[in-house]
Amino acid sequence: MRTPAPEARPEPIREVEGPSRRTLIAGSAALALAPFAAAAQSPARKPAPAVKPAEAPAPEAKPDAGPAEAKPLKAAPAQARLKPEPAPETAVWRLGTGTAPPVLRIKLGETVRLRVENNTEKPLAFHWHGVRNRNAMDGVGGVTQEPIAPGKDFSYEFTPPDAGTFLVRPLVVGGASEPSGRGLAGLLVVEEPNPLAVDQDVTLLLQDWRLDEAGALLPFGQVAFAAASGRLGNAVTLNGGPIPLALEGRPGGRVRLRLANACNARAIRIRFDGVKVYVAAVDGQPADTFEPLKATLPFAPGTRYDLLLDLPKEPGPAGTITALVGQGLPLATFAVAGEPVAQTGRGQIASIPENKRLPNEIKLQSAFRRDLVLTGGVKPDRTKPGAETPYAGDPQKIWQINGASGAAGAAPLFTVKRGQVLVLTIRNDTGFPQVLHLHGHVFRLLHLLDDGWEPYWLDTVQIPEGRHAQIAFVADNPGRWLLSSTVLERFDTGLWASFEVG
Repeated sequence: MRTPAPEARPEPIREVEGPSRRTLIAGSAALALAPFAAAAQSPARKPAPAVKPAEAPAPEAKPDAGPAEAKPLKAAPAQARLKPEPAPETAVWRLGTGTAPPVLRIKLGETVRLRVENNTEKPLAFHWHGVRNRNAMDGVGGVTQEPIAPGKDFSYEFTPPDAGTFLVRPLVVGGASEPSGRGLAGLLVVEEPNPLAVDQDVTLLLQDWRLDEAGALLPFGQVAFAAASGRLGNAVTLNGGPIPLALEGRPGGRVRLRLANACNARAIRIRFDGVKVYVAAVDGQPADTFEPLKATLPFAPGTRYDLLLDLPKEPGPAGTITALVGQGLPLATFAVAGEPVAQTGRGQIASIPENKRLPNEIKLQSAFRRDLVLTGGVKPDRTKPGAETPYAGDPQKIWQINGASGAAGAAPLFTVKRGQVLVLTIRNDTGFPQVLHLHGHVFRLLHLLDDGWEPYWLDTVQIPEGRHAQIAFVADNPGRWLLSSTVLERFDTGLWASFEVG
């Protein structure tokens, strides 16, 4: 991929065989996915021995359920090979000691106990993206905790209420983009008490990096990026390594893929070529298993999918995960080798059991309703495709929600009693699609033309420019919670607000 000059403007994404950003519909409703009639879950059985994917990360830590000392997890400078030799390795920051972002695995009901040590030069905090956490552990530096100063540490201790796949991202008011762009990220996997029987459970974490010709990270903090598309990288990695990542399994094996987008700003679409996948969970929460329309999914920063697929029964190349950027960018390849997996007693791909901790319905009749309007940033120049007008405002307050930029000391937009149903209508009056994340809760995306909603829970929604979305949820988690941009350059420059649950 072409490397821009240090002060070059980010190039727009050109999608293949997919809609332009102007035709994307809101959020994960943009899935436009055909439902798949899932069969009943097959009887639990002992999985066949897994064949590890090439370059797959090992778990960084596995906290236990009983009282125990917090396990250390360091954020520190490291080296990573992001460009092929003879280019030198890139100076990055890494969470943990492995060569890949850490994957923390626990069982539902177990407690996360981690002492995060900040050995970088910037203040840090880590948000557990998607976890309906207790407020003090949400990990927003400047709001729910004091940022972890360089040379200091902070202990996170919480018991996730839900099983699922969750993203770990740095999140400090005014200072999230650089730690993320330097590589700090990870995954938290909370396993169900009785997981679906699969032969492999594989995590795939997407990141992109903005590099110069020599492979070094380009400078951070450009206002032009923050006021437009955000910091778009020109090199892509999966699990911290070059793409395409080679994944291998046994003939007839059943695979669970956990995909997460930890890019600073890059929203893409991904296509599955040669393999048939079924979506089993969106943003960590179970869904009635369905097949993506045209084998394609939107994949914005902060988004997670749990996918299920059966590998072919014959050895050889099996398929590709392709990012629909330019002429198509292969992210991972599937290959089949080894002894076939026994098929005795195996049924069709099933759904993950629904999360009984979430309500069966949301009663909208007595909902507390608020309108939120997103403004700010530059406006694309309609006479010059791909160009924007220069930004001339306050570089710390580029974006606004209801006319105000997010700030650590700002009052919440509103306060509600615990248990109140909320309906938020979010209108995007900016010149770009916006991706927003709800902290501490999950929501239903309401249909705009009737009284229905999408049949899965979400914590992240994408809203095209000039459009609006409605979300509904029960405010059952006390504390001060954010609605924040997952494009971290926009978060740093004001695109977030908070509300209080009493």
